[in-house]
Amino acid sequence: MSFPKNFLWGGAVAANQCEGAYQEDGKGLDIQDILPHGFSSPPTAEPTSGNLKLKAIDFYHHYKEDIKLFAEMGFKVFRTSIAWSRIYPHGDDLEPNEAGLRFYDDLFAECHKYGIEPLVTISHYETPLHLAKKYNGWASHELIGFYERYVRTLFARYKDTVKYWLTFNEINSVLHVPLTSGGIMTPKKQLSLQDLFQACHHEFVASAKATKLAHEMMPDAKIGCMILAMPIYPLTPAPDDIIAVMKADHFNDFFGDMHARGIYPGYMKRFFRENGIELKTTEEELRLLRENTVDFISFSYYMSICEGTSGQAGIGNILGGKKNPYLKDSEWGWQIDPQGLRYILNKYYDRWQKPLFIVENGLGAKDELCRDEAGDLTVNDDYRIAYLRDHLRAVNEAIEDGVPVMGYTSWGCIDLVSASTAQMSKRYGYIYVDRNDDGSGTLKRYCKKSFYWYRDVIHTNGACLTAGKTR
Repeated sequence: MSFPKNFLWGGAVAANQCEGAYQEDGKGLDIQDILPHGFSSPPTAEPTSGNLKLKAIDFYHHYKEDIKLFAEMGFKVFRTSIAWSRIYPHGDDLEPNEAGLRFYDDLFAECHKYGIEPLVTISHYETPLHLAKKYNGWASHELIGFYERYVRTLFARYKDTVKYWLTFNEINSVLHVPLTSGGIMTPKKQLSLQDLFQACHHEFVASAKATKLAHEMMPDAKIGCMILAMPIYPLTPAPDDIIAVMKADHFNDFFGDMHARGIYPGYMKRFFRENGIELKTTEEELRLLRENTVDFISFSYYMSICEGTSGQAGIGNILGGKKNPYLKDSEWGWQIDPQGLRYILNKYYDRWQKPLFIVENGLGAKDELCRDEAGDLTVNDDYRIAYLRDHLRAVNEAIEDGVPVMGYTSWGCIDLVSASTAQMSKRYGYIYVDRNDDGSGTLKRYCKKSFYWYRDVIHTNGACLTAGKTR
């Protein structure tokens, strides 16, 4: 295994899934506070006691001990998000909340104390609830201005402490889960294609504004987009199946095209024309998109799917698709495909010629605490080690193929509340957090077997993935 010397090893979380403290120090409500059962369930009118995200793993009060554990693993980078409503409680406030800004001052300082670079997602499924209720989220053009104010505040405050930024998390998911991804309160069934793609356009413009500001205010920083990557394979070599894959790919590649190239591609112009979609935009906005492309492309990768004229429907990470008969499933039905990661890395670099960053990858599984030889509580998660090992080997193959990969931040490096199911029992982390689906638990942290495995991976810069036996 040969990873670059400056490869950014680390882990990733999202504020809404780990911080808790949902109304402390002036924080306002966000859309996750009314989604107690995950993104596929209808929202509640107000926050309810059954919503695990209101407390989550209380990272807000435990971040120092958690970052210390990340440092023990050797993290070079830590991806987290900033809760928009912690900075602007309603989203359209004129002045930021100083207590919220101070929290991230302290968080980033703690990272730098151990030589860990923060990688910050500006908007990670955390639209302020007020913006969702009053403006219908990103369906409204007005959100561009509110987002720009928020971004200016972040860049002015953290320009000396954050080098890596992402504009929106899994931006292509707005077509599938418009409330979670775009803060759009109108039920999906009532949204037209015009509504959805107009919301996409608003986010593209906002992302370009953020990119422009980043380059002006922080010339040494790097800013990227973030998309949900899901390779799509044809079920058969039948031409109809190949075309089905091409069309499905277009709806994902489109989001990367807009960030890397800055122009609406011909295939989407055809789709708009054939479906009566006329985007409301201006020449100024279109020029902004062309002139402010991102520095790198980041993405999440968990699984691949199939498409074709037949086949069994599969369970997927938001995007869905057909089941691949050649792959095994996780406990939550997500098909496991390490080679798909090599494939998508090659595909994305061939298409966009931008550095790539894997900012989410991992296995959600049910873990059980047990005693190790010393009598300490741990989790023997060999299944997670096998999953991550195979995916990292695929990353190395892509690097050998000539793909410039900046780094790898595995998802949920510490157990957190699942975005898709809002459960604690769907665990991804190297660190077990004692909290259960019913809200019980001490919140105590325990290192899993994978903690020590990942520590060795980072320490050897990936060499131990093939050479010898890791602890």
